[in-house]
Amino acid sequence: MSNILVIEESQKWLNHVEKALVPSHDLDCWFDKQDIGTVLKQKEYAIILLSLQLEKLDSFGMLKRVKLLSPHTPVVATSEIDEPSLIVKAVKEGCFDFITKPFLKEKIQLSIQRALENRHLKNEIDYLRREQDVVYEFDRIIAHSFCMKQTIVTLKKFSATDSTILVTGETGTGKSFLSGAIHFNSHRQNNPFIKINCANIPESLLESELFGHERGAFTGANKTRIGRLEQGKGGSVLLDEIGEMSLGLQARMLGVLEEKTFERVGGNKTIHSDVRIIAATNKSPEIEVAKGAFREDLYYRLNILRIHLPSLRERKECIKPLAYHFLDKACRNLKKKIEDFSPEALEVLQSYSWPGNIRQLANTIERAVILEESQRIRTDNIILPEPIKRESKEEATTHAYAHSLAGQERDVILGALEESLWVQKKAAALLGISPRALNYKVKKFGITHPHWRKNT
Repeated sequence: MSNILVIEESQKWLNHVEKALVPSHDLDCWFDKQDIGTVLKQKEYAIILLSLQLEKLDSFGMLKRVKLLSPHTPVVATSEIDEPSLIVKAVKEGCFDFITKPFLKEKIQLSIQRALENRHLKNEIDYLRREQDVVYEFDRIIAHSFCMKQTIVTLKKFSATDSTILVTGETGTGKSFLSGAIHFNSHRQNNPFIKINCANIPESLLESELFGHERGAFTGANKTRIGRLEQGKGGSVLLDEIGEMSLGLQARMLGVLEEKTFERVGGNKTIHSDVRIIAATNKSPEIEVAKGAFREDLYYRLNILRIHLPSLRERKECIKPLAYHFLDKACRNLKKKIEDFSPEALEVLQSYSWPGNIRQLANTIERAVILEESQRIRTDNIILPEPIKRESKEEATTHAYAHSLAGQERDVILGALEESLWVQKKAAALLGISPRALNYKVKKFGITHPHWRKNT
């Protein structure tokens, strides 16, 4: 049942409208003693039915005021004057429909129904647009922990530049999601954002996927194909799991980063690459370089701006708000009404180590929503792949604090090493500790760098 405001001075036509629309809709009638602005502020209306032959005021003046005060509300105009010029003017001034009096009951019912459907469609489009905006608004990303807040601050700065970015972090920490946030908050936001998962595409196909190919370049190449780097012109390309890319393709990507050009497979035409590269990996680039699995020169080209995403166990404060976020999302998708978690369920979620991070949490909540038949998620429906070690609150606090400190200490050491070009003696001086103490911590955290091999 929808609220409809009827602006009509004739009691005869007002009675006619009431017979046609009541009881399917709630009608409010406007009287000229009331200020229309006050009426529209007091209540929200789905439709406004406006007579364009009011005797005591300018009809189109009223129409303009109504559209100004309630621009998103459809206006259906009625009039005893059946003149094309009047109809055209009414539509130009923003009326959704025009009905000539006298009208059949079915005619006005159909017009109101069409206006409501149009309003619902616009509301749905606006909702989807808002949802898209919310996804990529930095200020709405769930970041309740100190380390995640600092990460968001850094990403905001990165998004304002056009430099290559390297995003590291464990599987499921949101590397792909936050890479999208970087793009959609940059000056490239109106151009394509293309994701390529290097781990999911065989090497023989990945080269063509990235660079495209000319007709006849290989067996089965029946026509020219535009590669993703070319499709993303003016936008950003995420190379997810770049650590899985072969050394040969890494060499080609190095050319893209250094020369901003490439050639399609089997072609000799030089193509300009106007894309911003965002690379992501769940591996340590330094270790991969030391192992010979990743090109050192490509590593330096990618490592211009670098951000490490903390694991979920390092941002325990985010687990509860994330859980409620995924609960709401799963309920909307599955059309279920579950409003809460039991205290025991929340304790389970917050005490778990989450080796799969945010992705694992989302999947766990979705499965629980599918299984749950009550109004809140219970522990029976939270299925985790390993037994949960029950900790006292004091132990849990100590454990989380230790993880947080270790992560922060490692980040500080990495920052000092990068600032001192990986010369440990200079880094130790920056940190205010002895080279011997720094060497101990470097080994403790498994930090390595190919540059050190040249100095040994």
